[in-house]
Amino acid sequence: MNNQTLSNIFKGDKVIWMVFFFLCIISVVEVYSASSQLTYKGGSYLAPVLKHVGILFLGIFFMVVTLNIKCKYFKIVTPFLLILSFLTLIWVYFAGQSTNGAQRWISLIGIQFQPSEIAKGTMVLATAQILSAMQTENGADKNAFRYVLITCLFIIPLIMLENLSTAVLLCAIIFMMMIIGRVSFRQLGRLLGIATLLVVCLFALVMLVGEDHGEAVAGKTMTEQTDTVKQQTTGIKKVFHRFDTWKSRINKFADKKQIAPEDVDLDKDAQIAHANIAIASSNVVGKGPGNSDERDFLSQAFSDFIYAIIIEEMGIEGAFFVAILYIILLFRTGRIAHRCENTFPAFLAMGLALLLVTQAIFNMCVAVGLAPVTGQPLPLVSKGGTSTIINCIYIGAILSISRSAKKTSVQTETLVNQHV
Repeated sequence: MNNQTLSNIFKGDKVIWMVFFFLCIISVVEVYSASSQLTYKGGSYLAPVLKHVGILFLGIFFMVVTLNIKCKYFKIVTPFLLILSFLTLIWVYFAGQSTNGAQRWISLIGIQFQPSEIAKGTMVLATAQILSAMQTENGADKNAFRYVLITCLFIIPLIMLENLSTAVLLCAIIFMMMIIGRVSFRQLGRLLGIATLLVVCLFALVMLVGEDHGEAVAGKTMTEQTDTVKQQTTGIKKVFHRFDTWKSRINKFADKKQIAPEDVDLDKDAQIAHANIAIASSNVVGKGPGNSDERDFLSQAFSDFIYAIIIEEMGIEGAFFVAILYIILLFRTGRIAHRCENTFPAFLAMGLALLLVTQAIFNMCVAVGLAPVTGQPLPLVSKGGTSTIINCIYIGAILSISRSAKKTSVQTETLVNQHV
C-alpha cells in the first residue's frame, strides 16, 4: 500500500525525479552554509534554511499538482498567463519594489514575487503552442515566426527595462525553440542579423548614456541605495536608470588586466574578488560542506554566487557533479520529447529544460568569471522565493509530459507486438 501511495505521488520520469532531489539536497546544504549574513542579521542559525526548506516544500507541492495536470490543459491557461504577465510587468515598472537598484518585485496580498519569473515560463508555453499549431510537413509555417515575434514584442521589452540578463536569456531560449520547431533558417538568419544590430546599438547607447560608478552603490547603506534609485527614476532617467549598472559590469568584464593580489580592491570589486578567492582556496578537493570562509564576504553567496561557494566547499568534483545534473536533465528531457506523439508537449518540455539549463550554465559562468555579473540565480539550488516555486512548476510540467509520452510509447510498442 505504501509503495502504491509513493508511486501515485512520484509519477513521471524517475531520472528527472532523481536529478530534482539531488539538486534539492545540494540546495539545502549550501544555502544553510552560505546564509551566514542572513543568520547574523536575523540572529538565528536555522531561520534562513528553514524558510528555504519551507519554500522548497511549497514548490514540491505545486510540482506534484502540475505533474497531475494533463498536458493538453496547459494550452488553456496560455492566454490568461500572457495577460497576467503583461499587466504585472507594467505594474512592476511603475510601482515595483526596488532590490539592488532594480525594480523587479511587486507585492500582492502580502506575497512578494517577480513578474519576470512568470513571464519566462509563459513565453516558453506560448512559443511551444504557436510552433506546434503551425507545423507542416516541410517545417513550421512562415507565419509562425511572425506570431512568435509579435508575442515577444509585448513581453520581452518590459522585462528588459529592469532585467536585461533575463530578457537576453529568454530571447536565446525562444531562438533555440524556433530551431527545434523547424522555423525557416532564412527567417532565423534575418532575425539573428537584426538582433546583432540591435545589440550593437544598445551597447553603444549604454556606453554613451551610462555612468560607471563601479561598485560604489554596493557599498552604500540600504537607505542610501533607495534614495539613489528614487533620484534616478524620475523623468527620462526612469527609462535609462539601469544603464549605469550595465556599463559598470561591461567595463569590469572587459578589463582583463592582471592585478596583483595585494592591489585588489575588495570594496570596489567585492563580488568578483571574493568569488575568485572562494574558487582558488578550494584546493581542488574543497574544504567540506559548511566550511566556507568567503560566504561571510560575498553579498549574494546564497543566491547569485552560490556556485562559487559550492566549488569552495565541495571542490572541482562537487562543481562537476552539479553541472552534470543539469546536463542529465537536458538530455533526459530530450528523450522524453522524442517519445512524444504530438509536437506541443515535445516543444514545451524542451523549452522548459533549455530555460533551466541555460540559466544554470550562465550562473556558473558568472561565478567562475566567464560572463559579466548578473542577477541570475542557480535554478533549484539558489535561495529564492518566486524563482524556486516557478522552477519546481517547470519540473512538474516536464514530469507531466513524461507521463503521457511514456504511455504513448508503451501503447505503440503493444500495437507493434500485436501486429507481429
